[in-house]
Amino acid sequence: MSNYIDAAKNAFLIESECLKHIYDTFDEDAFKKAVDLLDSANKIGTAGCGHSGIICNHFAHLLRCIDKSASFIYPSEAIHGAMGFLSEGDVMVFASRGGRTGELLPIIDICKKKKIKILSITENPDSEIAKASDAVIKMYINRETDRYNAQGTTSSTVLAVIFQAIQAALIEKNEFNNSHFAVNHPGGAVGERLNGKKV
Repeated sequence: MSNYIDAAKNAFLIESECLKHIYDTFDEDAFKKAVDLLDSANKIGTAGCGHSGIICNHFAHLLRCIDKSASFIYPSEAIHGAMGFLSEGDVMVFASRGGRTGELLPIIDICKKKKIKILSITENPDSEIAKASDAVIKMYINRETDRYNAQGTTSSTVLAVIFQAIQAALIEKNEFNNSHFAVNHPGGAVGERLNGKKV
């Protein structure tokens, strides 16, 4: 039997090394362009498939917490009317490691027809999705954490951290503070702390 504890510990090393590489090669210009694009939008849609979709849904929630009108748009629903949520000048965020996720490609045509801006997060800046985008943040993934390099583990962590960094930048750019957040998030231990209640 293989040492499963060693495998668990190695997962931390793989992901931490990946994040350190991203920090060391941080592209300030690309990131600023992405943040400015999102900040200028009245509404923001996010879309991805599989693990990327789960993290895109998380990003939409993070944005709503800081007063950005955002919604995760299921790719299967996007071509069946859900893109009516977005209008000219709004932003669609695509997350696709390879930049060629088939379910996302038809949404590009809708964005172009409606003059919706596109931000893509991808490992492949030469991909079809990246080339159609107004701003691109390049991902880097050393490998996934499982022995077969198959599950979307490191890649979903990287995507989540990129989105969390964007939210942190938007909070600073808009001087969003605890009093604003307390209105949006009165529930749970966080809400109690923000509203000065005893936790």
